[in-house]
Amino acid sequence: MEEQSAVKEEKKEVRTVYVSNNKNPWMIYTAVLAVIVVVLAFFLYSGRGGVTGDVIDKDKAAEKLVAYLNSRTGGGVELVSSEEDGSLYKVMVSYQGDEIPVYVTKDGEYFVQGVVPITASESTPNNSTQTTEVPKSDKPKVELFIWGYCPYGVQAQGPLAEVAKLLGEYADFEAVLYYDGHGAYETQQNKIQACIQEIDPDKYWNYAAGFVTDIYPKCGSSRDIDCDKTESIKLMKSLGISSTNVMDCLDSQGADLIAEHAKRASEYGVTGSPTLVINGVKVNTARTAEAFKTAVCGAFNTAPQECSQTLDSSADTASGNC
Repeated sequence: MEEQSAVKEEKKEVRTVYVSNNKNPWMIYTAVLAVIVVVLAFFLYSGRGGVTGDVIDKDKAAEKLVAYLNSRTGGGVELVSSEEDGSLYKVMVSYQGDEIPVYVTKDGEYFVQGVVPITASESTPNNSTQTTEVPKSDKPKVELFIWGYCPYGVQAQGPLAEVAKLLGEYADFEAVLYYDGHGAYETQQNKIQACIQEIDPDKYWNYAAGFVTDIYPKCGSSRDIDCDKTESIKLMKSLGISSTNVMDCLDSQGADLIAEHAKRASEYGVTGSPTLVINGVKVNTARTAEAFKTAVCGAFNTAPQECSQTLDSSADTASGNC
């Protein structure tokens, strides 16, 4: 009892930090929800469930968390699902058309927006690549593992599209659509992107760039499968991609292609969108075109002259994954 009392005395006030970033509405939504919580006692007493040592039902904890988020945002946060995730409850919430994973301690007392492994020696600067031993090759294979409508995956897909346009002649770039946690509209988009890469791979990264700027902002907020189909066909036609062939592929091969993508993610041990893999090795790097270019160029036996070109190094101030 004395230990639990001491732990309760360690509780700190929950503070919300707001960050303005006009470049990406998603980052504004994330910042509105961002909370810094000082919960050192949680790590000491996680075996008991929460900071206080109590444990409540995951759905009740999720309801408390959603009520708290609505009190901070003025409303609009809806509960999608909740599940146990180690010493925390993982709660999927919907806000402004995006589904966002957040966490709450098992006593329902503390909101944890993200968990950073203490094994990481330091954070990765916005425009640098964390040192990773990537095998070199004459033609590097670059794979970006994403969910079609994961906001964090979209955050990475745009910059990588710039790199693919620059270095596509020298390296193999592929988007791996390995999961569809947001529903049927995401399943459809995953299949569309997988099929474009089968049918017209040279135009895929132009499609990916258009998806980021045109389709995601419109259909991601509506979560409408018809919007996704209509806008995807419109974009394909504008790029000279046969939408008929792609949609036929979606029906005949889409499920098999996505199953293969999911299998590959499992083999690599991919657990979050986005995950960048170069020559079979997962690479932790900032989500900017310049950082992605640096990571890819470091995987060549002999880097092409294009690697000397400087790309956009600006980035959103927050990061995460689905």
